[in-house]
Amino acid sequence: MKPIIDILSERIINAMADATGQADCDAIVTPATDSKFGDYQANGVMALAKKLKTNPRKLAEQVVEKLDIADICEPAEIAGPGFINLRLRAQYLGEKVLEMNADTNRLAVDQIQNPKTIVVDFSSPNIAKQMHVGHLRSTIIGDCICRMLEFQGHKVIRQNHIGDWGTQFGMLICYFYREHGDRLKNGNLKVSDMSIPNMEDFYREAKRLFDTDSDFASESREYVVKLQSGDHQILGIWQLIRGQSIHYCQDIYWRLKVDLEEKHVKGESEYNDMLPGVVEDLKEHGKAKESDGAICAFPEGFTNKEGEPLPFIIQKTDGAFLYATTDLAAIRYRVGQLKADKIIYVTDARQALHFQMLFATARDAGWAAEDVELMHVTFGTMLGADNKPFKTRTGGTVKLGDLLDEAVERAKAVVEAKNPQLDDDKKAEIAKAVGIGAVKYSDYSNNRNSDYVFSFDKMLAMEGNTAPYMQYAYARVRSIERKAEAKGVDITGDLKGIRTVNLEDSAEKELAKHLLRYSEAIRDALADCRPNFLTTYLYDLAQKFSTFYNACHVLGADESQRPTRVLLCDLTARTIKHGLRELLGIEVVEQM
Repeated sequence: MKPIIDILSERIINAMADATGQADCDAIVTPATDSKFGDYQANGVMALAKKLKTNPRKLAEQVVEKLDIADICEPAEIAGPGFINLRLRAQYLGEKVLEMNADTNRLAVDQIQNPKTIVVDFSSPNIAKQMHVGHLRSTIIGDCICRMLEFQGHKVIRQNHIGDWGTQFGMLICYFYREHGDRLKNGNLKVSDMSIPNMEDFYREAKRLFDTDSDFASESREYVVKLQSGDHQILGIWQLIRGQSIHYCQDIYWRLKVDLEEKHVKGESEYNDMLPGVVEDLKEHGKAKESDGAICAFPEGFTNKEGEPLPFIIQKTDGAFLYATTDLAAIRYRVGQLKADKIIYVTDARQALHFQMLFATARDAGWAAEDVELMHVTFGTMLGADNKPFKTRTGGTVKLGDLLDEAVERAKAVVEAKNPQLDDDKKAEIAKAVGIGAVKYSDYSNNRNSDYVFSFDKMLAMEGNTAPYMQYAYARVRSIERKAEAKGVDITGDLKGIRTVNLEDSAEKELAKHLLRYSEAIRDALADCRPNFLTTYLYDLAQKFSTFYNACHVLGADESQRPTRVLLCDLTARTIKHGLRELLGIEVVEQM
């Protein structure tokens, strides 16, 4: 089912062309901000009138005369200097609601006609360290983008670009040999010794020694050389560290309902052999040159405070490669091998300049043609109550696993208070869904470019635009089915046998119209990768359902009206469930 806004836009553009002979008209159709003026408003006449140097209201009258929308809308109304207000016909709404009901899997949301291959680079945790709150936003925003793109019909390739190569591994391996070298030789080393919490302690101490002990630093660099040259034993330790890290991250992804698996990991190590070629090719084609001993690209349009060209360093004076080199190799691989039409990077806003220069350099090199879209999706910082980056009470970094544990524990207390008669297993199931969902939904519901204050109290509130409220809204609708069963009302028969939708009450119509805008909400959310557009839609849907439910009897309605109202309830539940579970990765529960 094509979005209603698209159908109206096409009809109005045709009418504008018929009235003026202009071929490049834009209807500029938007949902009406106030329902008393209609459901949609077309604002394109004013711009066209200005271009033609004619009276906009008179032009609007001419357009309305040519407008063929009798099958969709009541007669169009002209307001102000040339706005065209449109109100959908109840019969048309009913027909579209039936189409939505008939499409069990997609709720009548069409797949895109020209799907693309889209690579999404997100999460990127640190090897040998526990994931912390700083990894949350990239991980869940990236996953949501992937889910929405896949639902649209695109081929999505997830890429978890982990930092699994370089000097830090020389430090870790050097420290590891100092601490466990004898046990390694004797075969007494256990995998549990390489747990990520232990590894994090290793890393912290190794970094301290690297910065303060010149012998340790020198020895660490020797291990880097051994690693890069393929020393069998050193590679074995590296693989163990890397494997333990990936296994640890998988547990976090599983808890967050994020679709990232080991097959999606494409770390820096996998691009290592490509890096010399990246530098040589850029130099050979005059896109990079030596500057103060380093090899740099100088993409056009980037200057420092003095107005001098800003370098994009791809090889340091000691011959070492950098993130920039690896990222260029990744673009080359993703376009050349994965055949990406678009690449999306999900990182915090502080990396904006890096990606701007990266994209410009890749374009200059010819590794990303103009028809390949390169997009950097940025996000703000999670803040504590003091409006500073979120930390523990002692000032340390908050571990993501600990945050999720606390969210579930707090949610369990809410469940205990609200519904103490539930059995323990059911309480645990609900607490897990609500706690994890609250953390994710709270993040999604904020503008991704904004910083936001993290608050368990706000995110676990049963009122407002929160996951618990949305999960309760879903459970509330589903409770109608249980009530019907208890009363002996056959709502299953109502749904199966419905052939006509009778939308008489204004609350019924408002709910139906909002249900039919689901495809618009998904498209708007994807247009600039903003999940908050989707959460806003879902919250508004729950609000409109509440208004409908308070205004209209459902189970107590007469037999001519009950099937329509039961259907509106069912579609509301199905839409909320689809939006939460399939697109946002948040579980719903049948009872709260």
